[in-house]
Amino acid sequence: MEARHSTSLTRSLAIQSRVIGALLMREIITRYGRHNIGFMWLFAEPMLFTLAIVGLWTASRATHGSNIPIVAFAVTGYSSILLWRNSALRCTKAIVPNLSLLVHRNITVLDVFVARILLEVAGGIMSFIILSTAFIALGWMAMPVDVFKIVQALLLLSWFALSLSLIIGAITELSEVLDRFWHPTVYILFPLSGAVFMVDWLPKDLQSYVLWLPMVHGVEMLRSGYFGPGVVTHYSVSYQMLMNFVLLLIGLFLVDKAGRQVIPE
Repeated sequence: MEARHSTSLTRSLAIQSRVIGALLMREIITRYGRHNIGFMWLFAEPMLFTLAIVGLWTASRATHGSNIPIVAFAVTGYSSILLWRNSALRCTKAIVPNLSLLVHRNITVLDVFVARILLEVAGGIMSFIILSTAFIALGWMAMPVDVFKIVQALLLLSWFALSLSLIIGAITELSEVLDRFWHPTVYILFPLSGAVFMVDWLPKDLQSYVLWLPMVHGVEMLRSGYFGPGVVTHYSVSYQMLMNFVLLLIGLFLVDKAGRQVIPE
């Protein structure tokens, strides 16, 4: 009986993997096409955005009250913020363009969201790797101190991006008001996310408030892994894991609720 159950679970996982893989390919072709550089725009877009920020900060000789190299500071900050920001934005109103696909028994609303999130997360991480490698080769950035900690931070930020994007994708389908509310919220969260500051630079009474935001812990951990003991960082892996897990449960509940209201074409 257990062997039969195990075989059924393995078969189901294999089917879901093929479904998400097919949705990924469809999303890439639909979004980027087959011409010019095609799917390379997946990580070229976040790279260009990060490069623009690096250029602006370097041209303005911004120091942010610290001797941290501005290029490395910008790359670690903006590459991380693009993970959750782009993923959430891509999941807003994502069901309507894919209604025709939901007539297939094996394709669910969750699959549509996961495919979009995987694309954005992959693009953000690839842009971070490519930019870091290029800038290190040019001598604009130093080698990271702890690569393993950087990988951990990126995984936690990706988990947060998944959880947040499921919530945003679901609520924007459930409510037109919430859809309009999310877009200005992004601009509010942007300066609070840790991309443009280190927590240690803030007044003591403000540090505890900003650390309520899960993504701040991920950015601080990423910079801890990159710069090492040369910077003072504030983060809690257990707190971010707990928040990611809670947000994921909320996201799955809302996606299930939104999926029940969808009428496939």
